[in-house]
Amino acid sequence: MSVLMTLILVVQMLSALAMIGLVLVQHGKGADMGAAFGSGSSGSLFGATGGANFLSRTTAVLAAVFFACTLLLAYFGNTRAQQPSGSVLENAAVTAPAPAVDNSTAAQIPGNAPVAPQGSAPAVPAK
Repeated sequence: MSVLMTLILVVQMLSALAMIGLVLVQHGKGADMGAAFGSGSSGSLFGATGGANFLSRTTAVLAAVFFACTLLLAYFGNTRAQQPSGSVLENAAVTAPAPAVDNSTAAQIPGNAPVAPQGSAPAVPAK
């Protein structure tokens, strides 16, 4: 599936670049007025009007290829997102609860004060 998506993406990029080039090569609507005064393209490769038809048809074909590639990439991207690929939370390791600390080990940890046992009364200072 990855090779197919890469191929579709390459075709889409090439069609986009070719379409940009063809649009830049085409003459605008205002170029027809200049052709009427003697700067026509009747001696061109495609004839008097063949160039405009060829370029516009090629641009339309490339636009259709670009559109189809975009739809295919959207379809494949959506189907890959729906497949259960395993979540990070599903693959997380289960951690055990922290062990209970008794008074004898708490006194050995630096910075911890000894804790009085639960059942004894607090010590009353002597007067």
